[in-house]
Amino acid sequence: MQGWKGLGWKSHGAILLIALLALAAPRLITAAPLDMLDGGQTERFVDPAEDVGQNFPGSAFFFAEGAFDPTPGVDTVKSEHVLGLEAVKAAPAALFRGITPLDSYRALNCLTSAVYYEAGSEPEDGQRAVAQVVLNRVRSPLWPNSVCGVIYQGSERTDFHCQFTFSCDGSMARMPAAAAWARARRIAADALAGQVYAPVGLATHYHTLAVRPDWSSSLQPVAVIGAHIFYRNPGFNGSPAAFQTTYLGRETISGPARTSWPTKPVQPVEMLQAPLAPSPAPAIATPASPSVGWTPQPTPRSVDDGLPESTIRPEYRNSGRPLT
Repeated sequence: MQGWKGLGWKSHGAILLIALLALAAPRLITAAPLDMLDGGQTERFVDPAEDVGQNFPGSAFFFAEGAFDPTPGVDTVKSEHVLGLEAVKAAPAALFRGITPLDSYRALNCLTSAVYYEAGSEPEDGQRAVAQVVLNRVRSPLWPNSVCGVIYQGSERTDFHCQFTFSCDGSMARMPAAAAWARARRIAADALAGQVYAPVGLATHYHTLAVRPDWSSSLQPVAVIGAHIFYRNPGFNGSPAAFQTTYLGRETISGPARTSWPTKPVQPVEMLQAPLAPSPAPAIATPASPSVGWTPQPTPRSVDDGLPESTIRPEYRNSGRPLT
């Protein structure tokens, strides 16, 4: 029998090549596309998150494999938009009816605004969860005892640290879309009529999945619904006994504090097409100045000097001028 040393380098190379092929062959086989192995009959997988009808902010998270595996000891709600994080107790049912028709109208309008501006692009589960958080706060002694009071608490602040950011960051300057507003109004009306959204439990806080505020570590996560994660207070303040405050039915405010709105809201694109109105004349005017305020007036051209007409849009005429 010829020894290993008796083999030439070419023989050694052939043996190593055969050994490498033996190791790689199973991987090459398993790496073949499934539709090639079964004759191309396998249906191609389509990610539900890419389906227009199923897409919403954060949908990729929910359709991830295993995202909705039940948490031990938690009664999982059968909804593709809800991921339970703990066993929850539904908030106590209550009817939120104003003392007067005006009070009822204000409560409905305020809650509709919260649902629309906080979760306008959310599935219905996400919008109902936001409405339930507002009403949970109304029933807790830790927050104001009115729907509008809860929603617009802190809206007078100028540092954007109000309770619901839409009320102090200028979001309400946007004109709401009619269809989306109607859906938010329906959900708000159902919540005020006593329809409790159980999956959110006794949650009083939430934030989007894109951020993680400092206060979240001190609260107990309850559920992930739509693009938000919801929390309840620990201890007594998060128990059913802490949500027994009776709604008084008096809505003394109907909107945010005006001081919290931006001084110059961003104008829609269609409004930028129209020329801006001239600014008022300065207090001290010089006869030699040909302008009124900061808007230069066009100089009449009696003769054709061959120069092209200016293409500067009216809204950009003041660019680069100092602020006064």
